[in-house]
Amino acid sequence: MFKKKKNNDKENIVEDVNAKEELDDNSNVREIIVERRSGFNFSEVIIIMIIAIMFGFLLGNIVNFVVFSDSSSNDDLDEFVTTYNNIIDNYYEDVDKEELIDAGIQGMINYLDDPYATYFRGDASQDFNEELSGTYEGIGIEVMLKDGVVSVGNVFDSSPASKAGIKVGDVVTKVNDTDITGKSLTEVVSMIGSEDKTKITVNRDGEELNFELNKNTIDTPVIDSEIYENNDKKIGYIKIDIFNSNSYKQFNSALKKLEKNNIEGLVIDVRDNPGGYLSEVKNILCLFLNKKQVLYQLQTKSETEKVYGTKKSVDRDYPVSVIINDESASASEILASAFKESYGSHIVGINSYGKGTVQSASDLNSGDTIKYTVQKWLTPKGNWVNDKGVVPTDRVETVLQEGETLTYENDTMLQTAISVVSE
Repeated sequence: MFKKKKNNDKENIVEDVNAKEELDDNSNVREIIVERRSGFNFSEVIIIMIIAIMFGFLLGNIVNFVVFSDSSSNDDLDEFVTTYNNIIDNYYEDVDKEELIDAGIQGMINYLDDPYATYFRGDASQDFNEELSGTYEGIGIEVMLKDGVVSVGNVFDSSPASKAGIKVGDVVTKVNDTDITGKSLTEVVSMIGSEDKTKITVNRDGEELNFELNKNTIDTPVIDSEIYENNDKKIGYIKIDIFNSNSYKQFNSALKKLEKNNIEGLVIDVRDNPGGYLSEVKNILCLFLNKKQVLYQLQTKSETEKVYGTKKSVDRDYPVSVIINDESASASEILASAFKESYGSHIVGINSYGKGTVQSASDLNSGDTIKYTVQKWLTPKGNWVNDKGVVPTDRVETVLQEGETLTYENDTMLQTAISVVSE
């Protein structure tokens, strides 16, 4: 029998107080963001605008894609600028410059026929950047709804809520002196996040407590960790939700805490992890693989580069298993394939999503963001998982009945992953 050392499962509806509507399918991932570049100069913006407008609006047919670099002639630039000015000055109807630019850039992105190329505008750009930055402005709690009662499900470390003394289990009764009885969870979340200063009234063991909280920059928790026992061995467990800017830092911290408890094996769970920054997954892999071991390969039109670990030697040699499912994408697949091919790990679950490309994201001076594919990535042995996914060594599928919540007792993937590292 497996024995769980502690239980942080939340079987109720959980929603972060700064929760926002999910980005559309095209924006919320399956990404490896290899790099970010902030800002384009005027010439670059003009060229993007003109090429985009030509592709998206005027030509109506496919032409060769022109990439501008510092070596391009001024004549080429003048031609683009002249075309842009002619449209603005001479088109027979008034043209909204901002909308024309937006639509033109979108036309250029569409021309690429790249399923992972996206033009994020306004709030969508902010949401995309916030998701990958790993921070948000808030008070640092999660709330959940059960049987009409809103309570605190989690309090983030070092957050305004934590410092003020709000505790898990506190029942929220008022927000900014407004009774929340009968309100939906979404309404409560909106009320909590609507002001820079929020007053929250809670009931704790029959006592009414009031807290006034100021928003602050909060690190979004993306790591959960546990210790399980099987075959008289302590097995560590780390769940990675996304590879944002804080993933490595949080993973490394969780791993050190588990190792202080003398774990003899580790399970890394990347189910439903859509990807994120390549640098974050690389740093995590470097905790386990040395400079003689290949982490992954990057392929461009002209060359293929093998990427190795950064340390001369790595002391960790305990067994590691990785859990994947069909929503484990891009950076998650890099992690799983590296552990499979270079560390010799068991990969438990079902075939992963199958995204074998790398994107670059660039922020325009307007605050908008464009993202497009720049490379393929290959496994350490040179395999391309695109449209196929990482194939597990131990195929296990967890099937839940309607209305059933995933728990340790019915999580056959987790149970198998623990078994193979505790044999």
